[in-house]
Amino acid sequence: MAFVLGCQATALILTFLLRLLMFSACHDMIGDESAGSFTTKATAFVKGIWFDTVIGCYISILPLTLMCICGIIGYYRKWIMRFVVIYTSVLYTLVFLISSANIPYFKYFFKNINSSIFEWFEYKEQTAMMVTEEASYLVYLIPFIVATIAYITVAQHIGCSMLKANHAERGGMSIRERIMAVGVSCVLIGACIFGIRGRVGYNPIKISAAYYCNDAFLNQLGVSPTFNLLTSVMDDNRKDNMDLNLMDDKQAVENIKTLLGRNEPKEPGLSPIRKHIDGKDTEFKGRNVVLIFMESMSADLMGHFGNKDNITPFLDSLMIKSMAFHNFFSAGIHTNHGMFATLYSFPAIMKKNMMKNTVIPNISGLPTVLKDNGYATMFFMTHESQYDNMNAFFRTNGFDEIYSQEDYPADKVVNGFGVQDDFLFDYAIPVLNKHASEGDKPFFACLLSISNHPPYMVPEYFHPKNNDVEKQIVEYADWSIKKFFSQACRQPWFDNTIFILVGDHGKLVGKADCEMPQSYNHVPFMIYGKGIEPKELFNFGGQVDIAPTVLGLLGMEYDQIGLGVDLLGEKRPCMYFTADNMVGARNESHFYFYEPATETEYFYDCNDFKMSVSKDKSHPDFKMLKNYSFSMIQGAQWLINEGYTTSKRALGETTK
Repeated sequence: MAFVLGCQATALILTFLLRLLMFSACHDMIGDESAGSFTTKATAFVKGIWFDTVIGCYISILPLTLMCICGIIGYYRKWIMRFVVIYTSVLYTLVFLISSANIPYFKYFFKNINSSIFEWFEYKEQTAMMVTEEASYLVYLIPFIVATIAYITVAQHIGCSMLKANHAERGGMSIRERIMAVGVSCVLIGACIFGIRGRVGYNPIKISAAYYCNDAFLNQLGVSPTFNLLTSVMDDNRKDNMDLNLMDDKQAVENIKTLLGRNEPKEPGLSPIRKHIDGKDTEFKGRNVVLIFMESMSADLMGHFGNKDNITPFLDSLMIKSMAFHNFFSAGIHTNHGMFATLYSFPAIMKKNMMKNTVIPNISGLPTVLKDNGYATMFFMTHESQYDNMNAFFRTNGFDEIYSQEDYPADKVVNGFGVQDDFLFDYAIPVLNKHASEGDKPFFACLLSISNHPPYMVPEYFHPKNNDVEKQIVEYADWSIKKFFSQACRQPWFDNTIFILVGDHGKLVGKADCEMPQSYNHVPFMIYGKGIEPKELFNFGGQVDIAPTVLGLLGMEYDQIGLGVDLLGEKRPCMYFTADNMVGARNESHFYFYEPATETEYFYDCNDFKMSVSKDKSHPDFKMLKNYSFSMIQGAQWLINEGYTTSKRALGETTK
């Protein structure tokens, strides 16, 4: 019994030190209000010990029970101690690994490690290369190795000492001693079970127990990464969490029809939110379309939005020559969310990846409408086409040609994510020239960049002005797009092309402004081309709106079945988006977001993109934002589940 207590105390010290390391590595994420308060910061560590104790009790319950039984019957054998040492060492090794990996994960996503990491396991080679080729990740192997060795050494020492003590004291136990041993064992096992539960009261401990202040970083610092990972996995597998339950499905769909003006009579088998868009003559009819997804390009990285580092000079210059959108948001915080929403006008449903199903769904959207109207459609990516099931998904849903790592020279592949941005753009130019020279149909080309994603690979031939690699890589991404435009503008098809540039999602830039940092979802969106009036629009929009906006410019006739609006003819009262475990919406003055797993609501006041905790949670804007975001996300989930994702009739329904 003393062995189990000693091992758990050792593990608590080591996890405390790993949390201290995380605090040091992410110290600049602490908000200004909390930075000077020792008590506020110390509370996070107290809560961290609380959560670490819960994990320790989960690990200790089996060896503690075994050791108690052995103590009661007086059975002491070396194999038992060896089993307990190995058992606890293996499990605590996993705890130390998760805690160490959580530091770079948190620095990138501003979230504790969760079940979304298991999606990476499907791409073992790319994930391994991402980790091994990024030096800032590898450094966290050191604390993991040190903690593991320290624990195993201490556990073995305690185990040997206990065996010697037991051998020295071996002898028969009186009835009184045996009864006392049973009593002590019951108390210890009961305490361990209580430790697993984590608290008194009706519910066991949950993540919300760690939240105690208005500082988003400190609130998350107190959560055990292992606890967070385990509970997120369990949440994913709970039946009621397999689908969101923000509100009633039918009510959500009715709300969507009202909010988006989808009032056409319901036809059997067709989407209840379907809207027929009539074609029209525009000066842009028949134009080529080039859509560039800019990896991790947060608006906060651009000088146009206030960044002082001058790392996006070309994008800043292009923005004032384009039709640009100031209040524009990505659907989620992963690339698959950005592509799915942009191309097919369905929002991100939390952290679900809609592209990875073995049975590929048919979805109508920008590529399918353009293809049906005679466009040649193609998608260029830097990595393997199997990543995120892109090859199968895109070929099923509107794209004729896929260009990927399999098509590029092997010596141009620089890491697990394939080639670099400027090579991708260089490769695309002759392909677009070939399509343009054939002259029989316009083209729609998507290009997905990658460089602004770890591992950061700044080529030797590019000479950045900054010393920080995270700024250097943004400089390089900006330069690569400039290089593409400098080549494209010399091609005969340039003046007959509309260029769309959008961040697939953002990233944490500077300090987190709240628990759902805006820099992850606030992204640039601009439309550039001959005849496009340069101006900045301040109405709210999101990636789901790109397809109807572009199709509106082109004057296309089609059936709209997604949740987007034409931003040049319609206005939203707000915009909604998700960030893995949170859903939110904001307008000019308020930001509401919600965490379904903990049923926690957050209320913020906004002054452009300056955030402060709201003192008036009853403001009517918050009710509107909640209803708007819940309706859109819940309704989208129902539409997808029911197969209302194409302009054709859903399977199983007839026209009767």
